Amino acid sequence: MPDTLTKPADVRAVVGEAEWKVREDLAACYRLVALFGWDDLVFTHISARVPGPDHHFLINPYGLLFEEITASSLVKIDLQANVVLDTGFPVNPAGFTIHSAVHEVREDAHCVMHLHTPDGTAVSTMTEGLLPLNQTAQLILGDLAYHDYEGVALDHDERPRLQADLGDRSTMLLRNHGTLTLGSTVAEAFTRMYFLERACQMQVRTLSQGRELYPTADAVIGKNEAIGRMGLTQAANLLIWPALLRKLERTDPGYRE
Repeated sequence: MPDTLTKPADVRAVVGEAEWKVREDLAACYRLVALFGWDDLVFTHISARVPGPDHHFLINPYGLLFEEITASSLVKIDLQANVVLDTGFPVNPAGFTIHSAVHEVREDAHCVMHLHTPDGTAVSTMTEGLLPLNQTAQLILGDLAYHDYEGVALDHDERPRLQADLGDRSTMLLRNHGTLTLGSTVAEAFTRMYFLERACQMQVRTLSQGRELYPTADAVIGKNEAIGRMGLTQAANLLIWPALLRKLERTDPGYRE
């Protein structure tokens, strides 16, 4: 059961304003994942780095649904998943294996998202992976990496291989497993995940029709990939994320607690 530190005012006083802002954004991200129907009971994780010189991270309290997560309930851990600030909730160390692999080598990975959605997992299981069937897919193909499935992510020996497969890209299909994105902010990671999940959903629906597909010219695909590599940073941080937070304020403001 949570201890006395889980009161929002208590946690906020301990962590300071910079960390509290990240906590609010990360809690909002969990709520939005639930709102978009991307959650998987109490499984999968979204992590965010705490501002400052220490390699500390925030992750979901194990056992809470994503729609229940609040800024004050997030657990602060180190790179080995040891609890740094106990908010009275348990944490699943195994759930941080994939995230720690990314955080360890990518200084720009302030937020890492990993999901098990039906469409994302379906596309990750296709030999062809994500196909350039539409504009949404084409915009992210230039930033998309793949990592072969090695079983439930419990073994830290897998981390160097995942790191090598990811390279300098920020979007990944985990073969036979799910989707992964990262960003220098929660907003960027979420926006990349939206595009990836949307492209996977479009692909599943398109292929389910069993009809001949209308192709896009190679030159157009290359043009869109180049545009996508320019990034969505400004749109994510200045336009998309504020709009999503307004939506949460109208429908589910409890994430700030």
